[in-house]
Amino acid sequence: MRTTQPVLLALFKVLIVIIIAFLLFFIGLMIGYGVFGDGSPFGVFSDKLWQHIFTFFI
Repeated sequence: MRTTQPVLLALFKVLIVIIIAFLLFFIGLMIGYGVFGDGSPFGVFSDKLWQHIFTFFI
């Protein structure tokens, strides 16, 4: 039972890093769209915007 504790601790640390990375990504999106762009910071989460962005890649 003690051999799984370091593995679980490492997985927990990785999970925390992934969650923090996603939070920073979305905060960066909000700052970039709201401050440097002309939109509202919460406008970056609209479906219409993401459909417009994905039309460039498809």
